[in-house]
Amino acid sequence: MSITQERVVQTPLMRNAGVKRFASHTLILLITSTSLSQTALAQSAVPGSSTALEPIVLESGQKTTTGWSNGVMDRMAGGVTLVQADSWQGVIAPTLSDVLAGVPGVVVQDFFCANDQPRIQIRGSGLQQNPVERGILMLHDGLPINRADGSYIVGLANPSTAQGVEVYRGYMANRLGATVLGGAMNFMSPPITGAPGVEISTGGGSFGQVGGTARANFGDESLGASIYADATRRDGFRDYNSSERVSFGGSFVAELSDVVTTRVFFDYTDLGFDVAGPINKAALDSDPSQVSAGPVIVGGVATNPGPNVLRDKPRRDATQVMLGSRTTIDLGEHRIDLGLGYTHTDDSFRFPVSAGIRETVGGDLTGMARYSYAPDGFGDLPLFETSALYTIGSADRRYYLNESGTRGSLFGENDLDASSLSLHAGFNIPVADGWTVSPAISYAHASRRNSDTYSSATRPTIAYNPMNPTVRLPNGAITATDTSYDRSYTAWSPSLGVTFEPSADHIFFAAISRSFEPPTHDDLLATINGTPNSSPGRPAPANPSLPSNAFITPALEAQTATTLEGGWRGQTGRVGWDLTTYYSWIDNELLSLRDATGAPIGAINADRTRHFGIEIGLSTDLTDRLTGRIAYTFQDFRFVDDPLRGDNYLAGAPRHIVNLALAYQATDDWTISTSLKWVPDETPVDNMNTLWADPYAVIDLKTEYRINDKLSIFGEITNLFDEKYASSTLVVDQATAGQAAYIPGDGRGFYAGLRSRF
Repeated sequence: MSITQERVVQTPLMRNAGVKRFASHTLILLITSTSLSQTALAQSAVPGSSTALEPIVLESGQKTTTGWSNGVMDRMAGGVTLVQADSWQGVIAPTLSDVLAGVPGVVVQDFFCANDQPRIQIRGSGLQQNPVERGILMLHDGLPINRADGSYIVGLANPSTAQGVEVYRGYMANRLGATVLGGAMNFMSPPITGAPGVEISTGGGSFGQVGGTARANFGDESLGASIYADATRRDGFRDYNSSERVSFGGSFVAELSDVVTTRVFFDYTDLGFDVAGPINKAALDSDPSQVSAGPVIVGGVATNPGPNVLRDKPRRDATQVMLGSRTTIDLGEHRIDLGLGYTHTDDSFRFPVSAGIRETVGGDLTGMARYSYAPDGFGDLPLFETSALYTIGSADRRYYLNESGTRGSLFGENDLDASSLSLHAGFNIPVADGWTVSPAISYAHASRRNSDTYSSATRPTIAYNPMNPTVRLPNGAITATDTSYDRSYTAWSPSLGVTFEPSADHIFFAAISRSFEPPTHDDLLATINGTPNSSPGRPAPANPSLPSNAFITPALEAQTATTLEGGWRGQTGRVGWDLTTYYSWIDNELLSLRDATGAPIGAINADRTRHFGIEIGLSTDLTDRLTGRIAYTFQDFRFVDDPLRGDNYLAGAPRHIVNLALAYQATDDWTISTSLKWVPDETPVDNMNTLWADPYAVIDLKTEYRINDKLSIFGEITNLFDEKYASSTLVVDQATAGQAAYIPGDGRGFYAGLRSRF
C-alpha cells in the first residue's frame, strides 16, 4: 500500500508533533495509547530519515487535519502546544489527565478519577477554587464552553469526541478572546471525511467502568456531515464514587462558494458524578477507598474536621446544549472568520450541608469575528490580525438546604446576568533576517449583575447534633439581607513579542505582556457560616437563633498581572524540545478560601503574589523502535510580604510535575508503552504552609495490537504498583493536622477494549 504525499510542512514544532498532510485517500494512524512517538512517525515520512519504522496506513477516506492555526502555532512568541487525538487512542473514556499529560505547563489534578471535576490550571490561574471554575477559556471549535461570567464546568470538555486540542498558555490566549492569566484550550471537532465511514471504540474494566464512542461520516468536505455518540459510566474506586456521562452531536459542512465555507455544529452532554470528597491523612494511608464521615467528638472537642459524605451525599448533575456555526471567507491574502454560538446549561450541585444545594439554569449567546491579512509569500504568521469575542448570558440560581442528601427549603434566589467583551489586534512585523516583532493590544470589558429575588424576610437553617450527626437539631432562621450587586471591570492589556529563527530547526522567543481576569459570579456570591453539621448562616449548630449571614458578596477587584517569558523550540537529530519560562507579578490575585472543615468562607484579593515557572517538553527516538517523551513543569507561586502569610507558597500548586512516556514498537502491528506521573516534592495544602501532601509516583502500562486494517484491540493497567496517594487536595487558608483534606487517586485497575473502522 503506497502513500501519496501531498505536502510536508517543515517546521520544528510540527515535526515534533508529527503533523503531516497526506492525500485524501490515506490516513496515518498511530496505533498506541501514549503511542509510538509522533517524532518517529514524522521522521518515517521524511526521505533520508534515520528512522526505518514504517507508518501504518489505513484506507479510511480521511485526511489528517488540525485546527485553523496549523502552521502558525510554532512561530508564536509564547507557550503553545497542539495535541492530536492519536496521543490518547487506546484509552477507555479518556480524561483530561490522559489528553494533557504530555503538555508542559498544564497541571491536571484528578479529584475522583472519572467524569468529574478535576483541578486544572495553567500558570496558577484559578488554582484555589474548589471546584475549579475559572482561569481558563475552554473552547469548542473556537466558541466558548465557558459561561458569560467566565465560569465553566470542566467535565463538559469531552476529549473522546475531539480530533485534537490547541493549548495556548498565558497571553497567547488573548487572540482567542481570553481574559485570564492562565490561557485557553480549543477542542477541535474531526473533519468531515472524503468518503462515508463509521468508527467505533468500546471497552471496560475495573471499578465498574464501561464506555463507548461511535462516529459516522457522510459526504465530503464540500457537503458532508459527521455525527457522534459517546457514553461512559463507572462505579468508582471509592465507597461513594459513581459517575456517568452521555454526549452526542455532530457537524455539517458546506462549501457555499470557492471562498466561503460554513460549518454548523451541535453538542449535547449529560454529566453526573458523586463527589466522594476528601479524607484525612490516616484514612488515606490505611484505606483510600473510604469517604469522610464528618468530625468526631473526643472529650467534647471536634477532631478530624471534614464533610459527612455518607449523610449529605454531595453530587453534581449538569447538562449543556451547545449550538454553533463558523463561516470562513478565504480571499487569499485576506481571511475572515465569523462565529455564532449558544449554550444552555442546567447545573445542579449538591454540596455538603455547609453550603447546601446550588441549582443554576441559564443560557449564553456568543458572537465572534476574526480577520487576518497575510500577503503572498509573507510566511506562516499573518502580518496583521484582529478579533472580537462577545458573550452575554443570564441564569436563574436557587439555593436549597441539603437535608441528608435531599432538597430542603429554599434559602436563596438570584437572577445572574453577565457579559464579557474582548477585542484584540496585533502585528507580526519582520524587521531583519530571521527576526519578527509582534506588538499587540487587547481590550476587555466585563459586567456582573446580581438581582436578589428571594422574597422571604428570613432564611431557614438546619443543623445536626455533632455528638450524633444523624439526629436533627431544631430548625432555625436568620434575617435575610440583600445580596444584590452590579459591578463592571475594564482593562487594556498590551503585549510585545519577539521571535528569532536562526535556522529552520530553531526558534527563540521572548515576550512581555499584561493580563486581566475579572471575578466570576461564584467569586462574587458565596455561602458562608456553615459547618460540617449545619447549613449556611448557622456557625453554631446548637444555637439556631444566633444572628448571622448565609451569603457574602465581597467587593472584589479584577486580577491583573505583568508577565515576562521566553523560550526555545527546536530539534537536532533525534531530539526535539519546547522550553518556556515565565515570571508573573500579580496584583489582586483572586483566592477562593475555605476553613479547616472545607466549608467556604468567600473569595478575597491577595495584595501581591508572584508566579515563576518553567515548562519543558522533550521527545526523542531512542532507537528505531523505542521512543520517549518527557513533560516537566516547575511552579513556584508565592505571596509577597502578605501581612498574614508572609512569602508562603500558594496552596494547591505542586512545585515539580514530571510526566514520562516510553513506547516500544514490538512488531509492525503491536505496540507496548508505559507512562509515569511523578510529583517528587511535597505540595502545600494550606496558604499558611502547615499541612502538606506527600510526593508520589504512579506508573501505567498500555498495549495495542492491530488485528487487521479495520480492527485493533488495546489494554491498560493503571497504577501498576497500587500506590496509595493523594491525586489532589482541598485548598484551604489555615489547615489543621487531622482534617479531611486529601483526595485519593485510584488503586490498581485493569482495562481492555477494541476499536474498529468500516
